[in-house]
Amino acid sequence: MISRYANRKKVINRLAQYAKLFKERGIKQVNQYTTPKLPYPSQDEFNELNVVNHLWKQGDRYYKLASEYYDDATLWWVIAWFNQTPTETTLQPGDVVAVPLPLDKILEYYDI
Repeated sequence: MISRYANRKKVINRLAQYAKLFKERGIKQVNQYTTPKLPYPSQDEFNELNVVNHLWKQGDRYYKLASEYYDDATLWWVIAWFNQTPTETTLQPGDVVAVPLPLDKILEYYDI
């Protein structure tokens, strides 16, 4: 399984704004992953992809598309990132969602 956390830096969160929450939970800090900066494929890279257009319908979810196209529901973020729509909340039935293929090529572009 390919993890989206594989090449992510870990940091320690000791921010004062969370002090009360940490105290309530009996912890001193939280280990977190940094936010990745994933580059969008260049035009040349994009031209090497086969993009399947999926017509969004009631009940669709990114993880379901990832399971269908990649055989791995945990890769939902690939589709979300490629469409520059991090969550399904803005998608409506009838919207077109692009699914980039092949998976190994798009992950190469993401440096994963």
